[in-house]
Amino acid sequence: MPSRQFGLAVRRLREERGWSQERLAEAADMNRSYIGELERGIAMPSLQTIHKLAGALATTPSRLLERCEEIAA
Repeated sequence: MPSRQFGLAVRRLREERGWSQERLAEAADMNRSYIGELERGIAMPSLQTIHKLAGALATTPSRLLERCEEIAA
């Protein structure tokens, strides 16, 4: 899973909710600058990070990864 696709999936889900990066970072108990790095494809998320983001975005880790695959298609 390329990190750029993952970042785009996270950004789209965040924007669908009308959330700022800061709001997502708060909900996922993460640093806002790290959210920005993820969304830009600079950082590669760990499994723990994927799980935290999925929970914050009210989805499952598998659905979050599916969104990445949909972007790649």
